[in-house]
Amino acid sequence: MMAPRRTERLVVLVILAALLFTPPLILLADRPAGGLSWLAAYLFVAWALVIGLAAWLLEREPKE
Repeated sequence: MMAPRRTERLVVLVILAALLFTPPLILLADRPAGGLSWLAAYLFVAWALVIGLAAWLLEREPKE
């Protein structure tokens, strides 16, 4: 069974992921700046951040 702190951190990670992929933030990244749309870069960085944080949280050994 997972430790309560790990469960809390995973819930926060899910909330963070939901916030990162909400339409208002995605539409902010979709505005062209200097002729370029940063949408693809934003989505890739947000996805990599969520995956990286999940791997870090799940691979750490719980301290007992």
